[in-house]
Amino acid sequence: MIAPIRTALVLAGRRDGTVDPFAAGHGVRDKCLIPVAGKPMITHIVTSLWQTKRLEHILISSNDADAIRTVPVVARLEREGRLAFVAADDNIAGSVLKAAKRAEFPLLVTTADNCLFDSPSIAEFGVAAHSLDADVAVGFAPKDAILSAHPEGQRKFYQFSDTAVSTCNAYWIRNREALGAVETFRGGGQFVKHPLRIAQAFGIWNLVRFRFGMGTLEAAFRRFSRRFRLDMRAILLTNGACAIDVDNERTLRVTEEILAQRAEPLLTGSAREQQFAVAARVSSV
Repeated sequence: MIAPIRTALVLAGRRDGTVDPFAAGHGVRDKCLIPVAGKPMITHIVTSLWQTKRLEHILISSNDADAIRTVPVVARLEREGRLAFVAADDNIAGSVLKAAKRAEFPLLVTTADNCLFDSPSIAEFGVAAHSLDADVAVGFAPKDAILSAHPEGQRKFYQFSDTAVSTCNAYWIRNREALGAVETFRGGGQFVKHPLRIAQAFGIWNLVRFRFGMGTLEAAFRRFSRRFRLDMRAILLTNGACAIDVDNERTLRVTEEILAQRAEPLLTGSAREQQFAVAARVSSV
């Protein structure tokens, strides 16, 4: 039986010749090396992938493999033959297609800033995509689950007639024949921040429907499936924290708070609610 996920690709590249101000502000060259809860950012997602059962291999797409090799868990897994580097391209689509040449499928694509995408959620996503027999699957979390994970977890959402969601930076690709869907990210992704990219990737009518919240999430993916001639599915993950990636100082703080809570003994429901309430009051000052 084929594993739900055989290879995981972590996108950790940057545009050549550019300086990421977020990284520079923390004294590192690459964003993936910014300290998060006392460890280089990429440590968290690589550790979660390593702990996921039946996942066989990890690829890291990077412009500076030597810098990332200084991260202990990365160095260890590379020595064990479970992790390898692939040179990043100048855009997301190119990086994925280049790395896919070295991958065994099904392939999970995620990002180095996805620090809260834990092993149970990775497994949940892979099993759901595999059981649906999808060609391509995209991970989302509902707005309520995200705000339950942290009141400042996200500020922008994809709005549909039945739900509001945010992407979890998790993409599942069944086989090489499904790689055509990768072209949707040729313009850069982050559609909720750059809606015109939807028109480039999915067509103008899907842009109109997106902007006005017309139709359900499932219906949107049926349209995407027809456009790309692939069975594309949206998968809602249980853990809303998976939709919180580290993009700026706010999300860095939020991520560190959630990681600290995971490390603590299990809190009662009321204690957890009080802790979030205090965090919300502090952030509003």
